[in-house]
Amino acid sequence: MDVGAGQAHAPDILGRDRELARIAQLVHAEDAGGPKVLVLVGEPGAGKSTLVDRAASQGAARGRQVLRVRGSEGEEDLPFAGVHQLLRPVLAGVERLPPRQRDALRCAFGTDETVESDTSRTPDQLLIRLGVLTLLSDAASERPLLIAVDDAQWLDVGSLDVLAFVARRLEGEPAVMLLAARDEAVPGRFGHDFPHLTAGPLDRAAAGLLLDAQPHPPKGRVRSQILRQAAGNPLALIELTRAFARDPAGRDIGSVDTLPVTARLERLFAADLPTLPKSTRRVLLLASAAGTERLSDVLHAAPGLEGVQVWRPAEEAGLVRVEGGQVRLRHPLVRSAIYQAASFAERREAHLALAAAFAKEPDRRAWHLAAAALGPDEHVATALADSAERSRQRGGHAAAAAALERAAELTPEPGRRARRLLGAAASAMFAGHPQWVGDIATRVDTLTDDARLLAEASLRAGWSLAVTLRHDDSLAFLLHVAEAMATQAPSLALDALGTAATPAYNSGDPFYRAELQRIDALIAPQPDEDGSDRLWVAAVSNPFAARERALQRLTRAVDALPDGSLSALVVLGATATVLDATDLAVRLYGQAMDHLRRTATAGTNATLARALALALFDSGAWTAAQSAAEDALWMATEAGADNVTVGAQLLQATLRAAQGNHAAAHTRASGAVRGLDLRKSRSLYVRYRQARGTAFLAEGDHQSAYEQLRRAFTRDFHPEPVHYHVSLYCLSDLAAAAVRAGQVSDARVVLHAAERAMGASRSARLDAVVHRASALLGDPDEAEAHFRAATDPVTAPWPFEHALAHLNFGEWLRRRRRSVEARPALGTALEIFERLDARPWVERTAAELRAAGVAVVPTAAPEAVSGLTPQELQIAQLAAEGLTNRDIGARLYLSPRTIGFHLHKVFPKLGVTGRAQLRDALGDLARPD
Repeated sequence: MDVGAGQAHAPDILGRDRELARIAQLVHAEDAGGPKVLVLVGEPGAGKSTLVDRAASQGAARGRQVLRVRGSEGEEDLPFAGVHQLLRPVLAGVERLPPRQRDALRCAFGTDETVESDTSRTPDQLLIRLGVLTLLSDAASERPLLIAVDDAQWLDVGSLDVLAFVARRLEGEPAVMLLAARDEAVPGRFGHDFPHLTAGPLDRAAAGLLLDAQPHPPKGRVRSQILRQAAGNPLALIELTRAFARDPAGRDIGSVDTLPVTARLERLFAADLPTLPKSTRRVLLLASAAGTERLSDVLHAAPGLEGVQVWRPAEEAGLVRVEGGQVRLRHPLVRSAIYQAASFAERREAHLALAAAFAKEPDRRAWHLAAAALGPDEHVATALADSAERSRQRGGHAAAAAALERAAELTPEPGRRARRLLGAAASAMFAGHPQWVGDIATRVDTLTDDARLLAEASLRAGWSLAVTLRHDDSLAFLLHVAEAMATQAPSLALDALGTAATPAYNSGDPFYRAELQRIDALIAPQPDEDGSDRLWVAAVSNPFAARERALQRLTRAVDALPDGSLSALVVLGATATVLDATDLAVRLYGQAMDHLRRTATAGTNATLARALALALFDSGAWTAAQSAAEDALWMATEAGADNVTVGAQLLQATLRAAQGNHAAAHTRASGAVRGLDLRKSRSLYVRYRQARGTAFLAEGDHQSAYEQLRRAFTRDFHPEPVHYHVSLYCLSDLAAAAVRAGQVSDARVVLHAAERAMGASRSARLDAVVHRASALLGDPDEAEAHFRAATDPVTAPWPFEHALAHLNFGEWLRRRRRSVEARPALGTALEIFERLDARPWVERTAAELRAAGVAVVPTAAPEAVSGLTPQELQIAQLAAEGLTNRDIGARLYLSPRTIGFHLHKVFPKLGVTGRAQLRDALGDLARPD
């Protein structure tokens, strides 16, 4: 099996595609027209300097002369220090300026020797500005200029005046200006008159990928902590990761749940903290330790500090804002810096004060007592365990896991500690945090000799690896538990076997499928089992065996499904997917996602989101599939679920290819697998080849498409599917590419071998795939019968494949001078392709229809909507329904602030100014699929 992957260079600035595109427009503005000035704003650490560096590199690569200046606090009071730094490469041109401008600049820069002897001379400010403008214009006439200004908030006033003067007069000059400043300190001269570009927080997927790019990527619970604490700030993500890597045991685990803030971050986010009055620092510590924004919480814990004056110094320093009974810290890192700056004794005192204040709130009281604990304490551990149970009953699995993990740390007795750790692992599993589950499970081994507890720990450890690319390691845990517990604890064994079926499917190794069948036979039927795990195991072991009977069993299991059974919904949805009951899979996965969304604290499930995205893609709901794939990606990057991270990106690549963006599809697919060895993950390997093959088909490169799709099958004398199931869905596209690439004989051998592997018991979908391939590759006298079978209405639940079959049939009929008969097939294909927005196939089908004598009116593309990212579209759809930012955030696991940030970008893209206009702007897309 060939596992080589394309190695197209990927952008090295993660999550900044929009900003990079806008900066590229600016750099090219001298050639293509457009605004000549761009003001880049963002919070400290947002990556503004990195973007300015990229702009400078792009400018130099295009032959621009790049003039740069970076503001410095130390030179903020030196007149014209910034302009002098900017102009150093072209200062020799000062001598060629008109005399009055030359003398003014000499005087401003202190290079005019006559100034010392004539103190009455004061350079005219207008002459200085004209001199700089003339100097820059002269330089630009020799080589186009890029003026790059960083940290503008620290430039001296004189330099800012000069730069603003120049910026307003660049029209017609072969020069552009990029100026970067902190969002809360944009110089007034650049506040309103020039276009702004905001480098906001990274989205969750990009933040997770940035963590993965670090030398020591964080895992488990600390990964979630870093993502939450950094709040999308790139510098914070990098610095917190480095700090934890240097001292992984040096963090506090308590109610405030912070990670160590580096000196660099402290300087950025809390530099003024040491200068504040002691009373102000105390209330800030209480606010940081409380973990809420309610002002009353702090006041109850500090009854002697109730005056509003105590907050004023912190507000003036920009650390906090107090209004409407709320105390809001400027950034999560401000909270961390305040907490870290206090001594342990001060922090303990704060937590004890808060525990006393929360005497009637047992959950919060337990956490503060735990933060103040000096060692193991069963009383506090019990209080936390009780809190965990209350959270679990409310669906708050992540909160329950955190409480049980901390309770275990405070538990003196080893056996009880082991049981609490297993409870924490189970809750973390339901919350969708696999690495956290693995971290917890590995601690149980040293605490107990109980075989049942050790088996449960191995089950959790195997589950934590099942969403990664370490399929062999996962199955080593899970299959051992399933076999060892087959008679001793059959329910546990069946749970382990059902869990093992997922990595076994992803692996594609026939050995593991045989093991599933062998161990399944060892586990006696249980009176209380719902049958979902056995159905899933059977479907994975052999999806073609007794398929009709399997569908009947699936239907009965769904009908008997108890309310609220999340795991059963997911398992049965997976079974429906493998059996090609796609509509049922979409329904079951959708119910499972609704179950998670109903409880905002329940957690996430990256595997579920990706499975839903795949099912939606197959069913033709491509807009919803895009949104689900994006959700799956950020969930997976947060959780460290690399199997899902790769799979979600490959689905995104396939979608981009199918909708005509083949260059982006190749980049996305190649980037997803870069540096990975997919020999042990055959399902992903085939999906990668399928994504690349679809992209080549979309651009009309049939030879390359054939080469990619052919790699889904071995090169043996009797070719076999690389993945026993996923490879089979490539057959019809392989055949279509083969016809145009002159590879019919080779493709025919692959088809016949695949037919033998499937047998006769196959789904209507696979039947249509085989019929379409046979029509294209087989005996021309039998082709029509195959085409009619491939276009049977029973295949309509898979619209893209259904439309492709109609297109091929219409082409075949027209080439046999049966144009009248070809028109209905081509018309059906066109209607489906237009609905899916499969642009390459719309164009190809429309051309066939015109050749068949049908006038085709081009449909207008929804340009504005197509400019939205999947997440922006999802947010716009929900806002169009009337949901508030808080409601949308609860559904999408984002903060209301982040929702507002995205809507701020959506409105100008759609040409609207408010939420009330969204429904009209979105048209038919106003309601999500």
